Amino acid sequence: MTLPILTRLLPPPTSAEREERFVPLLQTERLQLEQIVSHGQASPEGFWYDQPRPEWVVLLRGTARLQFDEGDQALVAGDAVLIPAHCLHRVAECSQDAVWLALHFQA
Repeated sequence: MTLPILTRLLPPPTSAEREERFVPLLQTERLQLEQIVSHGQASPEGFWYDQPRPEWVVLLRGTARLQFDEGDQALVAGDAVLIPAHCLHRVAECSQDAVWLALHFQA
């Protein structure tokens, strides 16, 4: 029997870590779930995501601001956003202790 795999969705904040971390949690042909641990990272100036699949994002810890063509969306822990396929967006800012879950899926 194979033991279940444990993943801490809210890892303890560490002051030493500075690199943004993307942790794949679940992947099938139709979906990909990943944890993102950010330390103040934002999208490069002028860069916009244009993804072929919808993405559901929930901010588990911290604060962030997403930027869309039609305006900004401030997020606090517990907020979730459904981003349609090919909706241009970027991370304008996020806190030093931000933890996200991102679900990319086939519509």
